[in-house]
Amino acid sequence: MALNISESAVTVESQNRRSEKRPVGEVMLVRRPKITASNINVYYGNKQALFDINLDIHERQVTALIGPSGCGKTTFLRCINRMNDLIPGCRVKGDLAINGEDVYAKGVDVVCLRARVGMVFQKPNPFPKSIFDNVAYGARIHGLASNGTDLEEIVVKSLERAGLFAEVKDRLLEPGTSLSGGQQQRLCIARAIAIEPEIILMDEPCSALDPIATARIEELIDELSQNYTIIIVTHSMQQAARVSQRTAFFHLGYLVEDGETEVIFSTPEDERTKAYITGRIG
Repeated sequence: MALNISESAVTVESQNRRSEKRPVGEVMLVRRPKITASNINVYYGNKQALFDINLDIHERQVTALIGPSGCGKTTFLRCINRMNDLIPGCRVKGDLAINGEDVYAKGVDVVCLRARVGMVFQKPNPFPKSIFDNVAYGARIHGLASNGTDLEEIVVKSLERAGLFAEVKDRLLEPGTSLSGGQQQRLCIARAIAIEPEIILMDEPCSALDPIATARIEELIDELSQNYTIIIVTHSMQQAARVSQRTAFFHLGYLVEDGETEVIFSTPEDERTKAYITGRIG
């Protein structure tokens, strides 16, 4: 008996602005999560900051982490590339895997991990080097270019993907610190993607920027999500709604709720989520 795919297959529809209509009968494959966090607990000395966090991060989507200040968003973000290792007295318990591989397993090369998981910080932090050398830095230390021509190609490509090359192509030897705040943040994004990471972590990347620069960064996030898995911490509900496909709400160190952004913002299941989104807490 012939199988009627249109009646038997499970249909998964994306609610975000990158949605496309699929041909009738085409089956959408459900892929395993890019990142899986299971029972993550984080301690700063005797103080516990995160409690039993269980969260899947989907590949090539933008996931927004929202919640009041001090709720654990950035702490969780820093677990993914083990930046918490640099904080004295910080301990992480639980399982966190990228593509099924435990990032806290013995023998994991943290330098290689951080090459796979790029990070963009709250305030732009260009190195005290030229625009060219800022972007070339990672490629040099990881040996991604065999000669000067290859290195130049990596720099130009990264600046183009960050939407910055047209603005700085005649200024590549000028200091990165000579750029505007929004340009500096895009320079930092170009530096992060120059080493071809799989994941980009963004810790409030627009908090220090004006509305015009913020809009440009948000457009860039949408473009980059075609090729990268992006996790963004933000205090702006409007920004989370604009840029993300999935949202996770943290409160007092707990993951209260996560799911598709449209659902979280329209029909949250938990009263605490609703209270935060409507401004009654936070």
